[in-house]
Amino acid sequence: MKISVLAAFLLAAAIVPATAQSGPTPQEQMACRSDAGKFCAEHIGKPPQMNACLRENKAKLSDSCRKVVESHGG
Repeated sequence: MKISVLAAFLLAAAIVPATAQSGPTPQEQMACRSDAGKFCAEHIGKPPQMNACLRENKAKLSDSCRKVVESHGG
């Protein structure tokens, strides 16, 4: 249980591009949690790579996650 909570936190924290001024809101984290795990799991804990992966997979993302990625410059 602790590992899955930690993984979810690291995943959510990695969603915002390095150029963003502030971190993701809880709503933004939840919007991309599933997509990040589905398309970019190998980049968990590596924010720059996660951000690049989400941008590269933008066409495959859910509408809500795509909006988050776009709102952060992706």
